Amino acid sequence: MPQKIELVLLPEEAAREEDYPKYISSFLGVANPSELNIRLLKRSIDARSRQPKYRLIFEISRKPENLPETETSVRHYRDISNAEPVLIAGFGPAGMFAALRLIELGYKPVIIERGKDVRSRRRDLALINRQGVVDPDSNYCFGEGGAGTYSDGKLYTRSDKRGNLPRILQTFIDFGAEADIAIDAHPHIGTNKLPGIVTALREQIIQCGGEVLFGTRVENILRKDGKFSGVSVAEVNNPENKYTITAKALLLATGHSARDVFRMLHQQNLLIEAKDFALGVRIEHPQLIIDQQQYHASVRDINLPPASYSLTTQAEGRGVYSFCMCPGGIIAPAATAPGEIVVNGWSPSKRNNPFANSGMVVSVGAEDFRKYAKEGPLAAMAYQSAVEQNCYVAGGKTLAAPAQRLTDFCDGKGASSLPETSYIPGVVPIKLSEVLPSEITLALKKGLQDFDKKMKGYYTSEAVLVATESRTSSPVRIPRDRESLMHPQLAGLFPCAEGAGYAGGIISAAMDGERCADGIDRFMRGV
Repeated sequence: MPQKIELVLLPEEAAREEDYPKYISSFLGVANPSELNIRLLKRSIDARSRQPKYRLIFEISRKPENLPETETSVRHYRDISNAEPVLIAGFGPAGMFAALRLIELGYKPVIIERGKDVRSRRRDLALINRQGVVDPDSNYCFGEGGAGTYSDGKLYTRSDKRGNLPRILQTFIDFGAEADIAIDAHPHIGTNKLPGIVTALREQIIQCGGEVLFGTRVENILRKDGKFSGVSVAEVNNPENKYTITAKALLLATGHSARDVFRMLHQQNLLIEAKDFALGVRIEHPQLIIDQQQYHASVRDINLPPASYSLTTQAEGRGVYSFCMCPGGIIAPAATAPGEIVVNGWSPSKRNNPFANSGMVVSVGAEDFRKYAKEGPLAAMAYQSAVEQNCYVAGGKTLAAPAQRLTDFCDGKGASSLPETSYIPGVVPIKLSEVLPSEITLALKKGLQDFDKKMKGYYTSEAVLVATESRTSSPVRIPRDRESLMHPQLAGLFPCAEGAGYAGGIISAAMDGERCADGIDRFMRGV
């Protein structure tokens, strides 16, 4: 019978994959390694001791017995040029994977994306970084691939029971990702590689007969006899050119920053709800400091990747935690409209930049955004927006971000000189307690001091806090029935993924897109 074994190897040993059969045969007491079939299942780093090690899990069988077939992840694409159309609003991971699944199920996905394709989108990102010009339809959040395309490409999730994780990972591999993402404990593609993968996914959808309408914004949801019947849209570059697209179903996957969509739903008396989220800063250290803390050495072993971390604590009755940690990464301007400061982080595939950054955020609940109660279900969004606008004004009404040394922030000192940062638009020394809500400031101070007990040396004047990290998740939930996945008030409307409050990253969004595609299939067949 096949068996699973775990080997614990030094970094230099784990780097020599050709030696794995020798290590495994020695572990099993088998004289000849050629007698074994070997499959590597998982790879992770254990840095809890002074000597970091790799933990490798293998599946082994003795010849002539074969290893069992792996779970099939093959997709069966078909020509759906003349099939029943299904509308998808948003071409992030949820929209993309929903489109692939709908093609398998025999439907024609018609994708409506307000932003541009990845190639054209790059020019708008350059304008944001170099000139501080934010296009509200094409930026780090909006455009082909969604926020994930230019936000690191982390593929790990705690929600792997919600869908077919191996199939999602295999799809990324099929369209150009490294095969290692299927075995790494924390798989990562890299912002430099994601655009090519996203382009290949789109080309597959179009080759099958699907449609992708770039530069097109959903303005209204249409209803007939109590059911969804279509959308009215407008071209971004020619707003007077409006038209209607009819269909029986709409998958709404517009992301956590599509505030105009939330307003539109509210104006159309479609139920939405204010939702808890988190808000704080990006914290950036020299990568060397994080490597030294995590790997317990003055110089990182060349066989180890740049170190990451995950931190969480309770302070002042609130959760304080790291979010979207980016080893060897940069801090990016992620505003989606003029007049606001929003920061995010990403890493290239090699994670070879000199800084490590992470969101460091505090939970925000109903008691915090109660003062915006007049906004109804948009109250949490109003709280979020107010902080972003406050930071914009404090930074000089450019995309230069308010920033402060970690030690000065925690000591309650005024702004002083700042260390070098990776944030291209630049930073402005500001006492962050003057731009962040008091409840965020208090919890963040105590949380950061607590983290130094968990990672000695984390608390350092070489670390800088950059405000504001505010788009951790959607501040609005669009409700849906647990079984049908449809909006409770409108048959045929399927709220999906991060913008609707049901996902929190690339993988969970992709899986939710597939789930909703299956729900659409049941709805269309009347099951």
